[in-house]
Amino acid sequence: MFVVGLTGGIGSGKTAATDHLARRGVTIVDADLASRAVVAPGEPALDAIVDRFGAVLQDDGSLDRRALRDIVFSDEQARRDLEAITHPAIGRELYRQIHTSDSPYTVLVSPLLLEGSQKEMVHRILVIDVPPELQVARTVARDTVPEAQVQAIMRAQMDRERRLAAAHDVVENHGPLRHLHERLDALHETYLELAQRHGG
Repeated sequence: MFVVGLTGGIGSGKTAATDHLARRGVTIVDADLASRAVVAPGEPALDAIVDRFGAVLQDDGSLDRRALRDIVFSDEQARRDLEAITHPAIGRELYRQIHTSDSPYTVLVSPLLLEGSQKEMVHRILVIDVPPELQVARTVARDTVPEAQVQAIMRAQMDRERRLAAAHDVVENHGPLRHLHERLDALHETYLELAQRHGG
């Protein structure tokens, strides 16, 4: 299976990009969704999180993600502890989804694609890029969170220059949506060709 890793900083438009590729028939494997699945009630990772961080649960027994985010983005050691709990489980779930995909190629979308071992699952890296000030504005408007929290999240992610240096393909997403779609359509054709060669 030929796998394209799609990443970008918070607020860059990763979802807009994957929604468009999904409409072209491409299987999207979403690391954020996988990260939610592995901490669902009854999953071993949720028990480990409660053991480490205390009762960061909502009334229904599900993880209070905002409360946990507040803890880990202000404490580097806490963030590393959380990653040690969740990353192996997320990796196993991503591997399972990739290897059950039946589209010509698969897109693995992850904000942390380049920071850890997820990059080893992909053959090509696509970065969706926007200027930092637009990342902040979009995320504040979308998530109704303070600007300082968005900046803390950005600092926890790989910096823009290193992310762009790791990319095989870059799509700038600071203009109209149709420009994003046009660029993705061109890349889709490229990826179909690469997938065919990979399979052959």
